[in-house]
Amino acid sequence: MGIMHLRDSEPFNHLPETLFQELRDSAGTQIFPANCQIFKQQDPPTGYLYVISEGMVEITAAVPGGEEMVVDYRKEGNFFGGTPIFTDQAYTGGARTVTETTCYLIPQAELKKVARDYPQVSDFFTRAVLSRVRSLYADIVKEHSSNAITQMEAYPFKKRLSEIMTTPAETCPPTATSREVARQMTEKATSSVLVMAEQETLQGIITERDLIAKVLSPEAVRGSNISAADIMSPHPHSMPPETFMYEAMAYLTSHQIKHLPVIDRGRLVGMVTLRDLMRFRSQKAMLLVGSINEQSSLAGLAAVKQEITNVARSLLTETHSTPEVVEIISYIHHNILRKAYQLCYQQLLDDGLEAPKVRHCFLLLGSGGRREMLLGPDQDHAFVFEDIPDQNLPELERFFVPFGEKLVAAFEEIGYPRCEGQVMTNNQLWRGRLADWQQRIHDWVNEPEPQKVRYSSIFFDFVPLAGEADLAQALRDIVFSEIRNYEGFLYHMMNLDLRSKVPIGLLGRFIVEKSGEQKGFLSLKLGGSIFLVDCIRMFALEKGLQETTTLDRLQALVEARVFEADTAEHIKAAFEALTFLRLRNEIQLVDSGQQPSHLLDPNRLSKSEQELLKEAFSAVSKLQDATKRHFTKSFI
Repeated sequence: MGIMHLRDSEPFNHLPETLFQELRDSAGTQIFPANCQIFKQQDPPTGYLYVISEGMVEITAAVPGGEEMVVDYRKEGNFFGGTPIFTDQAYTGGARTVTETTCYLIPQAELKKVARDYPQVSDFFTRAVLSRVRSLYADIVKEHSSNAITQMEAYPFKKRLSEIMTTPAETCPPTATSREVARQMTEKATSSVLVMAEQETLQGIITERDLIAKVLSPEAVRGSNISAADIMSPHPHSMPPETFMYEAMAYLTSHQIKHLPVIDRGRLVGMVTLRDLMRFRSQKAMLLVGSINEQSSLAGLAAVKQEITNVARSLLTETHSTPEVVEIISYIHHNILRKAYQLCYQQLLDDGLEAPKVRHCFLLLGSGGRREMLLGPDQDHAFVFEDIPDQNLPELERFFVPFGEKLVAAFEEIGYPRCEGQVMTNNQLWRGRLADWQQRIHDWVNEPEPQKVRYSSIFFDFVPLAGEADLAQALRDIVFSEIRNYEGFLYHMMNLDLRSKVPIGLLGRFIVEKSGEQKGFLSLKLGGSIFLVDCIRMFALEKGLQETTTLDRLQALVEARVFEADTAEHIKAAFEALTFLRLRNEIQLVDSGQQPSHLLDPNRLSKSEQELLKEAFSAVSKLQDATKRHFTKSFI
């Protein structure tokens, strides 16, 4: 019976009836008992496509330690084992029966014969088969995008100048006459020409306004033979190609210019005009968010931060890539915090405090360090200083103690709540020289009691935001050195971080809070995404990987052969799904006048969204189990 279901599904719905009947006639039948391993991941191919007539099969992917996680279920009419048919490679996932299962086995040779005339058959099977959580997530994101009406508003927050610039830009030598420049502008229908000296060095820019003011106006005295060097505005403003459109829009507006050469490592690569950028509807958000570096007050930065929700809404509507949205949101947060840091620093100098001549670095920790900030991140930050003698510490503290207090107060005024655990630079535990930090980290690692492990979980995701970045790298080297010296720390970190479980009961029901203000809610962060972050961090620390974002770490672990690529894809899909649901929930809360939160009522989700959440939690739970086994085995 199951094989007839294939008639109406990809890729078999493209085949004429006669060919399909040939496939059907070539198929054998086999009955597999319940809990039977039909094949394992990385097994050589058996030479058959399996079509389920009756029963159920789970598709598995290996996790560290040799265990497996279920990534999909296949039922009557579904098939499995197709990927190696046309690649002759090992199976990318395992297949194990859940109940007694009867399968039709279509021989590889028959499928290849059909594919000679119908190549879409082989194309289908050589594509990566998505895990169930990825499929559900893709469908829900697609539905979310199709319901939105503001898609174009996201464009300037995703696109960089390299994607919209005119290239090559119109240029002329400094010896060109004004008549030649005017003719060039007319023929090329451009409003500017760049003046390039030898070795392709940008000397200046000539715009229509320059021609009118210096050649065509009654006050112009030298007429049409004046040279480009005499007409041009020298040293024009420029920006690199990786600049986001919204930043360029604000830059042009604040400098009251309309033309922006795009320079990549000293080389002219294109031109962007104000007209290019004005085509997009989200000009208010573009100008405000892009003007971060022009802000001169905390109130101005607070206004920018409030605009992030509009940016996030547009991005989440238009894009299918939640990680890209989070990266851009984090990029904006970082710029706001960096500008606030600069304002506070300058204000202390203006107040008469003298900055000590000590190299220092300001670090963002936690989600800020991982560049995984959403709408309502709190403060997590620290100072690291170069090693200086003890007798110089009073001078250092005379400046950096009030600086730390001012930073915390400024960030709070802008809209970043204080960290409840006091992981902030106004706390002396989060300031120190490299030697102080080494002693502190040594203590965390070698005496891993719960509070110290919690500190390390926040701290180990640090990234430099201002100051001397090489101090941050030296600090990272200390972290890896201390962990190498006592790898049992990762066991203790695992024991504490993974003590809790995902909020799913035995019968597949959501476990929500039973009383208090959070009654009826569960935490997408504390019940799901934080476990993924913690597990991936532990494996990355074990391998000494430099990456800080969760997905970069996951990819590095694939390259280090800690995770199989298919397993990593399933974990990535779960992480993206949880992030999508959390960010969408935060936007809805802000739109209704509430504070953004990771708390969500799962019963208000649609059936498909509830199914996605359960699948994502299931993936998290499997990764937790694998992490526990791996680090318990390593410690013992």
